[in-house]
Amino acid sequence: MHKRLLLMLAFGWLVVVAVILTSTWHSGQALIREVANEHLEYEARMIAGEIDQEVQLRFDALQRLASQLGVPGSRASMALSSELKRNDALLSLFDGLVVISSEGRVLADWPKVDGREGLSVLESEYFQFQRHVARPYVSEPFQGRASKTPLILFSVPLLDDNGRFAGVISGVANVLNGSFFDKLRRIRIGKQGYAAIMTASGKVLVHPDQDLIMQPVPVFHQNPWLDLALSGWQGLASAPLLTGQQALQAYRQIWSANWIVGIMLPQTQAFQPLQWFVRNLWVVGTLTGAVTLVLLWWLLRLALIPLQRLERQIASVGQGRYERIKLDTHAIEIRRVADTFNQVLEKQRRAESTMLDRQAFLDAVLRSSPVGMFVYGLEGGLRYANPALCRMTGYDFKVLQQQGYTAYVHADDQQDVSDHWQHTLATGRDFQRQYRYIKASGETIWVESHISLVRLRDKRPLGYVGTFKDITHTREMEALQRWEAEHDPLTGLLNRRGFERRLEESLIDRLKKGTPSALILFDLDHFKPINDEGGHALGDAMLKHIAALIVSKVRKSDAVSRYGGDEFALLLPGCDLDHARKMAETLRESVEALSIEHDKKRYKVTLSIGVTVLREGDDQINIPMQRADQASYQAKARGRNAIMADENM
Repeated sequence: MHKRLLLMLAFGWLVVVAVILTSTWHSGQALIREVANEHLEYEARMIAGEIDQEVQLRFDALQRLASQLGVPGSRASMALSSELKRNDALLSLFDGLVVISSEGRVLADWPKVDGREGLSVLESEYFQFQRHVARPYVSEPFQGRASKTPLILFSVPLLDDNGRFAGVISGVANVLNGSFFDKLRRIRIGKQGYAAIMTASGKVLVHPDQDLIMQPVPVFHQNPWLDLALSGWQGLASAPLLTGQQALQAYRQIWSANWIVGIMLPQTQAFQPLQWFVRNLWVVGTLTGAVTLVLLWWLLRLALIPLQRLERQIASVGQGRYERIKLDTHAIEIRRVADTFNQVLEKQRRAESTMLDRQAFLDAVLRSSPVGMFVYGLEGGLRYANPALCRMTGYDFKVLQQQGYTAYVHADDQQDVSDHWQHTLATGRDFQRQYRYIKASGETIWVESHISLVRLRDKRPLGYVGTFKDITHTREMEALQRWEAEHDPLTGLLNRRGFERRLEESLIDRLKKGTPSALILFDLDHFKPINDEGGHALGDAMLKHIAALIVSKVRKSDAVSRYGGDEFALLLPGCDLDHARKMAETLRESVEALSIEHDKKRYKVTLSIGVTVLREGDDQINIPMQRADQASYQAKARGRNAIMADENM
């Protein structure tokens, strides 16, 4: 026990030292970061200013050379080359000089590069810029076609006496080996810090890693501050380098060249003095703590002899050799500890007994429940499934446990169930869905599953408890009720309610999409004698024959209805009046040829048909229905067995 107390004291000492070190580290970091940021901002401003001066110096030199050259189109290439050679002092600023005509062709260069003279640069961005804007410009980096190396051009326009564009004089800077960029590459901030230069279009020009030259800058998610700098922002940031190393960074815009300079200082270098100080402070604190702990160990060893006897008694109780502590000591505090321990031990035994009784009761309830029940862990793994669930699905618990929750969900419902289950696991919200489930026998059933998150008293989540019900019969009854609500039980055709719903949908389609539709309405001529002489059974038989005949003549997309009694209605989506007339004639002829025999007497009926189409003014279904009904009455008035079409379009 004294060892544990000693360890606790040691731990307390370590915590104190750690707090001191952490406080020192964070306050030191803040101070060093502030100083380092000021230094980086100064360096970035100085480097950007120096590059601005260097760029302006090169523009001024090119302007002076342009005034000497005059109009290049009026001079021979050799003369231009000689003029460039006489100004080879400019090669201290550039890696080469190039004269370009107003037509975009290289007239002369110095020093000579094989294949450069005569090249057409008409389509290049720097030539197009000078041609249209005509002011000093630093080009985007590009691969030289003659030199086969990445280049930058400093260019100024050449103007004739009238101020018109006459060509371009350019200074070449080799990105990899040129003197301009070589000086920038040698910039270092301490041992590990460095300067990087990139174009606003996102190309790296200067970087200690040569493999990154001419490559696109890192994407946004690697360093969002760099992305902001490319958009014109300048300032201080802290972000990871390409190596993943965290670094303090400063960005400044070089407006004359449309470049950005970034100064990178790894935090390991910035915080190195602080690390040395904290490390030494840790060593001193550790040595002081070690000496103190040795003294405390000796004192505690003397003071804890009675507690060691108590420890052995508690161990004996834990091993089952004693039911309670029996300690004979004069130390009142230790006796109180022993009594308290005995009381806690008794309460624990009673609580364990109660818990086991409740667990047995819960297991019995779950096993006897007719409803499928299950338990999932917070990570989504199945922990328990009751017998009712296994019987319902046909899978045993191990199979269900090995597969995911959606393994046996019907393919058409699987994505929906999976999305909602993942949402429940992520948010703890209830899951309640109805979907199809494939049993072990291959049978597909409809199930309803409800899953809720269970929390402890302190609101900590424990797991998910759910129910699993077979609702196949309920779904089938609901489907049957929906079908019966819109269908005629005698003929199986749509009833008045079902037909009018489809007619309303056609009116909406016509309003939204301009889809044409035709409406046919007719009733049966000479049907009453069939009912009177043969009875309702004969009338019902005739209605069934006519319904079957109509269905055989129309398309699957057409809506056929027994609108009421011996009245029928047809809705023909996508049909005009001519097509509807032809369909009506087909139905009329087919029904006219139909007959039914009863008591050696044959009965026949004919149709009086009214035809119309849906029009723009039809905003309610009773409007086209009235037109079709009126046309049907006109057909009946003409002697029955006729077709009348409402042609008022």
